Amino acid sequence: MENFTPISGLIGGLLIGLSTTLMILFNGKIAGISGIVGGLLARKGSEVGWRAVFVVGLLLGAFLYMLATGGPIPVNLQASLPVMVAAGLLVGFGTRLGSGCTSGHGISGIARFSKRSIVATVVFVGMAMITVFVTHQVL
Repeated sequence: MENFTPISGLIGGLLIGLSTTLMILFNGKIAGISGIVGGLLARKGSEVGWRAVFVVGLLLGAFLYMLATGGPIPVNLQASLPVMVAAGLLVGFGTRLGSGCTSGHGISGIARFSKRSIVATVVFVGMAMITVFVTHQVL
């Protein structure tokens, strides 16, 4: 665990919790990125504005981080482009099948004690564990 950074993880978790709380208090919406982007792509009338601001804020946050630290975080992709595309499509299918993503269910849903979100998050984590086992031990 050479990159374990508990302080930055705690700060990040607090900021995510705060932003999720503010989103539901002031907008009455769940901060689930798949639903937000899906609604932005579907052009749901008056909701396009706040959805666009949310997505721009995510991108702007990453850009500001790069400016503050002098560059992007180095990423070492260990999969080919076709595998990455297939994985992205499977994740997209899974979020539609599960009626939400890890941010919507795992953060907002569990915080509201939603049984559906708790089950969905357990399934997400379980499938992630199985995927890691299969890709590292079986294949």
